[in-house]
Amino acid sequence: MVPASYYLILSAILFVIGVLAFIIKRNIITIFMSIELMLNAVNLSFVTFAHIHHAIAGQVFVFFVMVVAAAEAAVGLAIIIAVFRTRETLNVDQVNLLKL
Repeated sequence: MVPASYYLILSAILFVIGVLAFIIKRNIITIFMSIELMLNAVNLSFVTFAHIHHAIAGQVFVFFVMVVAAAEAAVGLAIIIAVFRTRETLNVDQVNLLKL
């Protein structure tokens, strides 16, 4: 049996990796992936706390977060493709949607 603290430590490590990638990277795809990594880290902590407290509410909340993340992934990738087609780059510094 793996202790719950290991899952929480893993969740914290994944969240910190996601935050660092979000801050450091300049590619829209890697920023998008780091946001998804942060969402999954939070989901892992929700499931861990739900298991600790023997409550189903945390797992139900994770289900709804996963549904929203899937919709966000579909819409986000569509927006990224549209930006790439118009600007021909995925570098955040070069993508300026207010200028023509």
